[in-house]
Amino acid sequence: MKWMKFLLPLVILIVGFTAMKSVTALGEGEAEPEELDTRPSVKVAQIKPESYAIQIEGFGELAPLESTRLAAQVSGEVVEWNPALVAGGIIKRGELLFSIEPDAYEAALLQAESSLASAQAALIEEKALAEVAKREADTLARANVTDLYLRKPQILSAQAALKAAQAQLKIAQRDLANCQVVAPYDALIVTRNIGKGDYLSAGTVAATLYNIEVGEVVFPLARFDQAFLPETLAGTNAEISLLNRDNDNTVRHATIIRDTGIYDNATRMTHLVARITDPYGLTTGKIAIKYGAYTKVTFTGRTISDVYRIPQELITKRQLWILDKEDKLIAKNVEVVREVGSEFLVRVDIDNDDRVVMTLPEYPQNGMAVKVISQSDELVAKQP
Repeated sequence: MKWMKFLLPLVILIVGFTAMKSVTALGEGEAEPEELDTRPSVKVAQIKPESYAIQIEGFGELAPLESTRLAAQVSGEVVEWNPALVAGGIIKRGELLFSIEPDAYEAALLQAESSLASAQAALIEEKALAEVAKREADTLARANVTDLYLRKPQILSAQAALKAAQAQLKIAQRDLANCQVVAPYDALIVTRNIGKGDYLSAGTVAATLYNIEVGEVVFPLARFDQAFLPETLAGTNAEISLLNRDNDNTVRHATIIRDTGIYDNATRMTHLVARITDPYGLTTGKIAIKYGAYTKVTFTGRTISDVYRIPQELITKRQLWILDKEDKLIAKNVEVVREVGSEFLVRVDIDNDDRVVMTLPEYPQNGMAVKVISQSDELVAKQP
């Protein structure tokens, strides 16, 4: 087959030419490989220093400013007691608590008034006799006129008797008044120990009262808060709120009154006292905060200036990372002044136009080149 001798070389030539063209076309279609950017991607923001008023919190139990173990000041039979004189009862200042049978004390008052009248009459009589003696003395020799003749001792005695009668009258009036026992202040009744017909001796405790005009919370202050107390503590405005799910919105105005003046030996904490008026809302109509309730006290301490509020996750090993002009990492040492929620208040040597790294690489290093993918003129939203 002579034709095969001519056809085979031709086929080989065609196949080789086609393969060469394919390789050439394939080579022309491939682009030069791009250089991969292996720099970590970061987001940056700019921050500015600010002044920040430190909020201080403490926790303690609300207690009455004063409590009274009310005792009878005179002896006698209980003839009446206020229906509100029961545990949990509320009684206003000056309201009657109970009465003691007054007959004997009314009689004593009448006797005292009678004795006073007699003493007054005796003094008037002695003064009249002294006036007569004085006129008669003008006719007598001076040697015969003595103080006794002029009735001076008798007048002094009558005056003393008058004062004694006046004192007895005051005692009788007081004893009669003490037959009506009234509340010394707006009071919560804690206990009652008497009933109608009971005979009370002077000094017998009849009831225990809590003052509900004013309450106090004594709360410990941690050592890291003590440095931020206001310069003038007494009179500082505060808020007292209930730590109770049923009364989450119960917030009342209070005032920091004093420091107790000692440190706890175990905790090295000092204690402050916050005072609240009308805790039971008797006069203001506000929601009551009952004695024994566990409360939170919040007040404003010192204002610190030139600090930055930084999310805690941006501070690693007391360092904050910024970028230089060539987008390289630089570590700045920071002084953490205070922790506020999820942020730190820090002092750091940076400029207002420095860019703070908001998303750190996994292993940041000084001089590490990074790629900025987002930049903001302000730091992330601050925590409330």
